[in-house]
Amino acid sequence: MPRIKQICCIGAGYVGGPTCAVIALKCPHIRVTIVDLNQARIDAWNSPDFKLPIYEPGLEDVVRKARGRNLFFSTDVDKGIRDADLIFVSVNTPTKKSGVGAGFAADLNYVELATRRIAATATSSKIVVEKSTVPCRTAESMRTILDANSKPNARFDILSNPEFLAEGTAIDDLFAPDRVLIGSLQTQEGKEACAALSEVYQNWVPKERILTVGLWSSELSKLAANAMLAQRISSINALSAICEATGANIAEVAHSIGQDSRIGPKFLRASVGFGGSCFQKDILNLVYLSESLNLKEVAEYWKQVVTMNEYQKRRFSKRVVDTLFNTITGKRIAVLGFAFKADTGDTRESAAITLIRDFQQERALVNIYDPQVESKQIWTDLSEASPDIPLETIQRQVYICSSALEACKNAEAVVVATEWAEFKTINWEAVYAGMNKPAFIFDGRLLVDAEKLRSIGFKVTVIGRGERL
Repeated sequence: MPRIKQICCIGAGYVGGPTCAVIALKCPHIRVTIVDLNQARIDAWNSPDFKLPIYEPGLEDVVRKARGRNLFFSTDVDKGIRDADLIFVSVNTPTKKSGVGAGFAADLNYVELATRRIAATATSSKIVVEKSTVPCRTAESMRTILDANSKPNARFDILSNPEFLAEGTAIDDLFAPDRVLIGSLQTQEGKEACAALSEVYQNWVPKERILTVGLWSSELSKLAANAMLAQRISSINALSAICEATGANIAEVAHSIGQDSRIGPKFLRASVGFGGSCFQKDILNLVYLSESLNLKEVAEYWKQVVTMNEYQKRRFSKRVVDTLFNTITGKRIAVLGFAFKADTGDTRESAAITLIRDFQQERALVNIYDPQVESKQIWTDLSEASPDIPLETIQRQVYICSSALEACKNAEAVVVATEWAEFKTINWEAVYAGMNKPAFIFDGRLLVDAEKLRSIGFKVTVIGRGERL
C-alpha cells in the first residue's frame, strides 16, 4: 500500500480549502498544498491578517495553526501536481447554462481541465481523488483522459471521496464526520489506493466511520444524500402552505412528526426555501441522470423537489405584496440576510436573491443588510438574477446597509431572509420607532418572537402560521 507523504488539492474554494486545511492540522507529518489559478484567492488564503476568502466558523483557527508548518497555498499548480502522492480534484461543477443538458446537467469543464493538467504534468504515479460533486461514472471519463495522456512512468488510481459538509458547521463536520465515504474500483490497485486514503483519515476519524464502497456507489451516494435532505425541506415547506391556509402552526406540526424515531427532527424547519451550492444542483443532476437512463417517472419525482422550492419563494414574496395592500411600488422593504443560511458568506442559490428580484419587479425600494456577505458579491448576484437590467438601474432601487437598524429605517416592511443569530437580539423597539406605520414584519425563517413584536406594534406574518393580521 502506498504511503501518503504529500497531498495536493486543486481548487481553493468552499470544499478544498476547509477540507485540506483540516487534513493538514490533523496530519502534521503530511505536507498539504492547496493550489488555484486565482491569484486573488490564494493571496487571501496567505494574507498576514488571515482575512480568508471564505467565512466558516473555526476555519481561521485551523489555518493559523497549520499554515506555514505543513499547509501551503500556491498558484503553482504544476509543482503541486508533480510533488504530490495524492491529488484531490475539488473544482467547481456548476449546472450547465447552455448546450446539451442545459439547466440540469453538471458542467464538468473544470474537472476535465484539471484532469488533463494532471496527465500532462505528472511524472510519477498518483492517486487522483474526486472531491467535487460529479455525476455518476465521471471517474470513468477521468480515467480515460489520464490513460490517454499519461507519461510512461505514471499510472493513476481514481477514487471518489465526496464531501458531506454543511456550510456554517463545516469545520465541526470535518473534525467529527458522521462518515467518510471512499469509493474505488474493486481491483487490487483500487483497494490499495482506497486503503492509503483511509489511512490519512484514520489520523482522527474512527475506522468504523470510514466506509469503503464501489466507485459508482460513492458518486451516486453524494447526489442521493443531498436529494433526500432537500426533499425533506420541500416536504415541510409544502406542509407550511397548508398550515397557512388552515390556521395550523408548522413549528408545532414539525415538532410533532419529528418525535417519531423513524422520521427524526432534522431538516424539518420550514423556511422561505433552500439554497446553497449543492441541493438544487445535485437534484437537477439526478433528474438529468434519470432522464438519460430513460427513467422518466424517477426524473419527474425528483424535479418536483425543486419545483416546490421555487413555489415556496414565489409564494412568500406574493404574500408580502398581498399583505401590503396589494402593492409595494415605491415602498421600502428591508431584507435582513443575503447569505443562503446563517454562519456562512455563501450566497449561491440564496432565497434572498429571488425575493429581492421579485420586489424589484414590483418597483419597490429594497434595503439589504447581511453581516458577512460583501457588497461586491451582492451586486454580482443581483445582476445575474436580472441580466437585462443594467447594474446602475438596480442600484437606484437597491441599497446595501451596514446594520439592521439602518436597513429598517423608513421601511414599510422587514423581511427576515436568513436566520442570523443577531437578528434575534435586534432592538425592535428602535426599529419600530424608525419605520413607517403600519410596520410589517415577514419572518421567512421562524426566527422572531411574533407575540413580543406584536406587543410593540408590528403586524407580523410568520411562514407556516395561519394567524390573520
